[in-house]
Amino acid sequence: MPSVKKSLNLAANGNLMEFDAIVIGSGIGGLVTATQLAAKGAKVLVLERYLIPGGSAGYFEREGYRFDVGASMIFGFGNKGTTNLLTRALKAVNVSLETIPDPTQIHYHLPEDLKIRVHRDYEKFLLELIEHFPQEQHGIRQFYDECWQVFNCLNAMDLLSLEEPRYLTRVFFQHPMACLGLVKYLPMNVGDVARKYITDPTLLKFLDIECYCWSVVPAEMTPMINAGMVFSDRHYGGINYPKGGVGQIALKLVEGLEKAGGEIKYKARVTKIITEDGKAVGVKLATGEEFRAKRIISNATRWDTFEHLLPAAEMPPSEKKWQQRYQKSPSFLSLHLGVAADVLPLGTECHHIVLEDWQKMELPEGTIFVSIPTLLDPSLAPEGCHILHVFTPSWFEDWRGISENEYEEKKEAAAGRIIERLEKIFPGLDAGLDYMEVGTPRSHRRFLGRDDGTYGPIPRRKLAGLLGMPFNRTAIPGLYCVGDSTFPGQGLNAVAFSGFACAHRVGVDLGL
Repeated sequence: MPSVKKSLNLAANGNLMEFDAIVIGSGIGGLVTATQLAAKGAKVLVLERYLIPGGSAGYFEREGYRFDVGASMIFGFGNKGTTNLLTRALKAVNVSLETIPDPTQIHYHLPEDLKIRVHRDYEKFLLELIEHFPQEQHGIRQFYDECWQVFNCLNAMDLLSLEEPRYLTRVFFQHPMACLGLVKYLPMNVGDVARKYITDPTLLKFLDIECYCWSVVPAEMTPMINAGMVFSDRHYGGINYPKGGVGQIALKLVEGLEKAGGEIKYKARVTKIITEDGKAVGVKLATGEEFRAKRIISNATRWDTFEHLLPAAEMPPSEKKWQQRYQKSPSFLSLHLGVAADVLPLGTECHHIVLEDWQKMELPEGTIFVSIPTLLDPSLAPEGCHILHVFTPSWFEDWRGISENEYEEKKEAAAGRIIERLEKIFPGLDAGLDYMEVGTPRSHRRFLGRDDGTYGPIPRRKLAGLLGMPFNRTAIPGLYCVGDSTFPGQGLNAVAFSGFACAHRVGVDLGL
């Protein structure tokens, strides 16, 4: 029987070569960490289980269509301030990416025929919202202006590791008022702030879905820090779609990583984090191969990291405590559709959210998210066609334990229900279908390696803002986490923030 090769990280002379850092997974958080460390001179290896990088910010191609795996509404590509983290991440490794500005962030289609568009122009958005709720004019302006206060604090400083004392000291002396402002808002949630200014129940429901569309929880459970970033940056840096699709972000980061001397290996599924004397020192792949590094960084979810890559029975108390505060959010049912261009009415916006009943906002298939990226970049679809990426929350448990025939029938039935609802906005959608592929929570678990296909962590109960979210270091020496289960949470720009912070903390620990 042939012997198992134990390690691939051998120098040319055959001796074991240790990396400065190994990153498990090539999601955006992991790639930003890797590129920032490589730019500092670290020897970095990224291990990706799939064939291409990006995770939920990846892509796939079918019959002339290039589909985004996840959301197509992208923050972080602005050209001013410090919150344009994707622009900064690419620049750090001498690559760039052309983007296309989106004039409207979201077109909401809500109960009682409430239709609201979030325009890139801040005043235009406020005026449209006030038109629907004239009695709340002052409250609307006061609430969203307070979101700007949060954003201005963030945008005044370099966003690096809040675990690094020298950085905190430096940034406090440079921007004392901004730091004090952030400290004030750290324990706050959006609902608490909104109710200081607004009483109309429907408007408060609107603020719930304003939060839910990216945090997967209503306003009372959404941290004010995150809302300040999202609700303001959409007007400041704007929503900018990467030309060629969202997958180009990861491809460009990999290009920059390799330019800076880093490495990435595909079809390299990590099955174990190796520890010695309680310290993380390496990883083991499904093939049996092992790699060693001074620091190990997991871009997997915390559930995958501490229950699958490490022995669940030895979970540190801090992780158990975190799991008592946070739970896995639902996954998504995704419809990747190719449709005839004439299905879309003239003037259709790129992003839509559909909800017919406020009481069903958080239920499976309650809220429907729609992105039409070909309205910004027609090259993603064959001529005369558009892409509709449609997704709605769905729990893994609802797809467990059924046969393949039942699974396919269930997918087809779910797709039919969603398309029927969308016909009210896009008449002729069903008849205009050219291509359809349906993904479920099982697909997300299989291809993205996320426990139960979860979108990320959500609070089990109302918590004090972001104070409960862990930073990058873990209770295991040498092991760090990055991505949506670390501060500041979900969203592409948020995980980029996590990546900058992680690279900063690891760089300091390595003496770079």
